[in-house]
Amino acid sequence: MSTPAPRPPRPLSLLSVVIPARDEEGCLGSTVEHLHLELRLRNIPHEIVVVDDGSTDGTWKLLCDLQARLPELKPLRNEGLHGFGRAVIRGLDHLQGDAVVIMMADESDDCRDVVRYWQELNQGWDCVFGSRFMKGGGVVDYPKIKLLINRMANLFLKMLFGIRLNDTTNAFKAYRREVIDGCRPLISPHFNLTVELPLKAIVRGYSWTVIPITWRNRRTGVAKLKLREMGSRYLFICLYVWLEKYFSRGDYRKPR
Repeated sequence: MSTPAPRPPRPLSLLSVVIPARDEEGCLGSTVEHLHLELRLRNIPHEIVVVDDGSTDGTWKLLCDLQARLPELKPLRNEGLHGFGRAVIRGLDHLQGDAVVIMMADESDDCRDVVRYWQELNQGWDCVFGSRFMKGGGVVDYPKIKLLINRMANLFLKMLFGIRLNDTTNAFKAYRREVIDGCRPLISPHFNLTVELPLKAIVRGYSWTVIPITWRNRRTGVAKLKLREMGSRYLFICLYVWLEKYFSRGDYRKPR
């Protein structure tokens, strides 16, 4: 699944990984350390931008302690209104890299897939999306009700936008920096940012491809996504981007 072949590759010099975190003291340390080790072993220049989104546990102290040992770690505090989307946007506003991967704090995403994202971006793609539901991908311990809702939501998006991507709602994706800049303003304050970014990138004409990825349910802490709260927010942002696709007359498309 992809758009037509990408442009000739423009070399990338620095990968930024943006990780929003709220009350993730129990797992954030291993997430950051494993990610840093994997990227260092693969000789990928990187920074890890972790945004503390109003944690009430020891998340911020953990980040400060880690930074003393890992200069690539760039901790930030989201001191305004909280929310997953707001935390990610704050991280995107402060990244230094020319490519970015958005990753969860709970180690549900595989850091080896971050390496594969970087490699694909260096082939010239503007965006690289991961799918847990294609050959080679997989999930471990996915709650059955959430899985059913996930598949229904992604089927709805495939039909609404006429795309073959079957895991749009997954937050774990990679972009060149110009895609992030070209998709602004980003308006989703919560988890609906996970669909706003890829759908805007597709609608605005950026090239994209899909690779299989794996996902494992968190082993510590509590999931922050509340399905009851998010339904109308997801629908709003999907219709917002759908209106752009069919009625904006290409005003926001990627410059040629």
